[in-house]
Amino acid sequence: MSRTEYYDDPHAPKPNSLVVAASAVVTDDAGRILLQRRRDNDLWALPGGGMDMGDSLPGTAVREVREETGLDVEITGLVGTYTDPRHVIAYSDGEVRRQFNVCFTARVTGGTLAVSDESTELRFVPSAELDSLPMHHTQRLRLQHFLEKRSAPYLG
Repeated sequence: MSRTEYYDDPHAPKPNSLVVAASAVVTDDAGRILLQRRRDNDLWALPGGGMDMGDSLPGTAVREVREETGLDVEITGLVGTYTDPRHVIAYSDGEVRRQFNVCFTARVTGGTLAVSDESTELRFVPSAELDSLPMHHTQRLRLQHFLEKRSAPYLG
């Protein structure tokens, strides 16, 4: 299934669903950030996804990181909340969603890095290389907020 992301686009389709989601900025001992190249749009992104009925938001981030990267993580903090109604995601199956995303920080506690069916590549990326990767604006915003080492989470 393919995915198209729109931001502040008057031609974007109207959303037909609202999804609560979590993502995580996972760092290694060298401070590099774990990113995945998404299979559905070929863009680099933080691991993350939709919350299941039995999940907590931090639990969603932990589960999604494990499913998408093979790594076990522990949540260590909060980057922020991302609820901008100008961000719309359209899927080839007809779903057009607004997404409420809570982005956490996390550290690796175990597991083995492994590409899932949702990605084509996984890498720990030094912050100096982030600008060279194709990535949606909303992912860059989360990374920017993380790198700013804010004293309080972003609320947006």
